[in-house]
Amino acid sequence: MAKKQKYYVVWRGKEPGIYEDWRKCEKQIKGVAGAQYKSYETRQEAENAYKNGYTPTIGTGHPKKERVGVLEVGEDGVVRLKPGTIDGPELNSLAVDAACSGNPGVMEYQGVYVASHTQVFHYKSPLGTNNIGEFLGIVHGLAYLKKHNLNLIMYSDSVNAINWVRQKVCKSKLPLNTKTQELWDYVHRAEQWLQSNTYTTEIRKWDTDRWGEIPADFGRK
Repeated sequence: MAKKQKYYVVWRGKEPGIYEDWRKCEKQIKGVAGAQYKSYETRQEAENAYKNGYTPTIGTGHPKKERVGVLEVGEDGVVRLKPGTIDGPELNSLAVDAACSGNPGVMEYQGVYVASHTQVFHYKSPLGTNNIGEFLGIVHGLAYLKKHNLNLIMYSDSVNAINWVRQKVCKSKLPLNTKTQELWDYVHRAEQWLQSNTYTTEIRKWDTDRWGEIPADFGRK
């Protein structure tokens, strides 16, 4: 049976337009942060969508997928999307990321709603490490989603932080002293939250190679 023709609309990418081949479409969006694209069954649907502009899937439920995503667990215990099984990340999701000016140095993290790139929360510490920020960002996200009863997937681009959260402990080697006392108190509260709470949020590794920088990235590379 011949493969059914699909039409791919790119609103935000290297060269916006309508493409009849997925590989050509992929070249336009690969490495583009916040790329906007969808697939359609007919040329007319694609042309109408391109003319009307991009409309992300929003809400607290599971968004419609253009292709079915298949999850797999790697040897490091991290859940990832199996390559080639989905066009892109879930838009109805929360992304977290951290940045650090020096290591250690001024550290901050934020949570961003992927569909709209809207900042949901932000925290800054005068001294910390990137790994600590990634860890705290995930825990903050878990607590936020649970508090507001939101059924969203959460993305992080840090394998270390994802594993620390699964183990319910921050394994940073940052020394505890008068300068880091406040941050470590915050870390210990995060660990206590993990130990005393359950959650249903699915934490996935952001695929930077295929999707570009995570939407919560601070853009300091």
